[in-house]
Amino acid sequence: MTTHQRVRGPLSAAVARLCEETRPRVGQRAATGLGEVLDRLSAPLQLAVVGRIKSGKSTLVNALIGRRVAPTDVGECTKVVTRFRYGTVDRLEVVLLDGNKYSLPFTAGGAIPTDLGAPPERVSHVEAYLTNAVLRDLTVIDTPGLGSVDDDSVARTEAVLGTGDQDGADSERLDPVSHEAVAGAEAVLYVITQSVRADDRQALSAFNAATGNRPSGPVNAIGVLNKADTVDPDSVSGGAGGLWPAARVLATDQEQRLKPRVADVLPLIGLLAETSESGEFTASDAAALHRLAALDETTRQTMLISADLFTEWECEVPTDARARLLELLDLHGVRCALEEIDADPHITAGRLRNKLHENSGLSALLTRLNAVFRGRADGIKAAAGLASVAAVAQSCTDPSERERLHAAMEGLLTQPQAHQLRLLEALTMISAGTVTLPSDLLDEVLRLGGSEDFSERLGLPGAPVERLTEFALERAKWWRSFASLGATPAQSRVAHVVHRAYFLIWRQLR
Repeated sequence: MTTHQRVRGPLSAAVARLCEETRPRVGQRAATGLGEVLDRLSAPLQLAVVGRIKSGKSTLVNALIGRRVAPTDVGECTKVVTRFRYGTVDRLEVVLLDGNKYSLPFTAGGAIPTDLGAPPERVSHVEAYLTNAVLRDLTVIDTPGLGSVDDDSVARTEAVLGTGDQDGADSERLDPVSHEAVAGAEAVLYVITQSVRADDRQALSAFNAATGNRPSGPVNAIGVLNKADTVDPDSVSGGAGGLWPAARVLATDQEQRLKPRVADVLPLIGLLAETSESGEFTASDAAALHRLAALDETTRQTMLISADLFTEWECEVPTDARARLLELLDLHGVRCALEEIDADPHITAGRLRNKLHENSGLSALLTRLNAVFRGRADGIKAAAGLASVAAVAQSCTDPSERERLHAAMEGLLTQPQAHQLRLLEALTMISAGTVTLPSDLLDEVLRLGGSEDFSERLGLPGAPVERLTEFALERAKWWRSFASLGATPAQSRVAHVVHRAYFLIWRQLR
């Protein structure tokens, strides 16, 4: 079985065929680079979770995987990159900067140990192989945060996400810049808290290494407003109605500030998501909450004023049980659980866990993640692969090799079925600031490239096919006129792509 036959998706398969057909016609160095592209195309989608220190990245990783395996306390292991991959047996491998590797056991609780057995400055990254169904088609990469206690943590993040595995002879490796483009992650979750800081756009740029120095954007990036339970509804204009309405308003505001670097910003309470998904919430925890719910109202309200009062106030529920509840739920989660028990005094532990999941915001995030990442993995991987082929071509010292690779790429992009790659390229140009558009046209292009559903792409959800067909043709004509008459040269390039996208939708709808 050839490599491209293992690739899932027609676009990724087309890029794989390009690599396989071109490899025999280039030198060893370029052939090695194309081989790495092939390996990446046949691997699961690489999702990097990035953000500032203490933003809750590792908690989100645990929620995504459904297991409390990534340590969330600051320690040696939180200063290095950890890649969570599918494996037939759970095992942990520490990769040192000198290329040596050694295995470590997981803790008794199934987590990565805080002591990696070597100083962080000697560790390149950690590979965690888990028998986890989520990881069959998604490799999750946990990264040290921006603003870490030492700059080396961020440097190691960029090095690992940019250079990938370090096996192989140096003489046959690409130069660092080109190899970084070949081996970078293909999608990114940006974790932010409360408000977008003045330098957050620069922070996102600093993590372009996570996508191999291909600009992140609506094609491959989602923002997560974590710790939404810390939002004060009274401090958010238009946030009347409670915590979640306020959090959604704040997330929308952040989305506008970060646009077009991310597809969306979605609010999340990461701790509740982790606890409800990882199986950490037990019948004993539910029983402790039922006992708290039975306390008189004055005592309950007093205890919920602060974490100290919650654990130190004298009551029937043991202190260690309350401390555990704080660790699993924090005060907001405890309040949510008590409200659910008040509404249904006979609620079971399983039902209570489901309610905590509903209160975490994880379902909405997973739905969007599946739509933007998993649902479009073929296009994302193909676009990343094609960008990597371009990086290989750029590194070629032989002009004829470079020309051969460019001709192969152009040949692929002229095929009608590959037009989606042109649209992804246009979105990348917009997110990188190479092309600027008026806000209404920007929103239209982002919408057109933001879904696989025709009605959503056209901004007419639920409309009949006749209306969708008519509208697609209208917009195709408009963008063709804009490309010819009203656009700058850079805008015209994007406009022609958008025109073609609308035309292809019209043709498919007919």
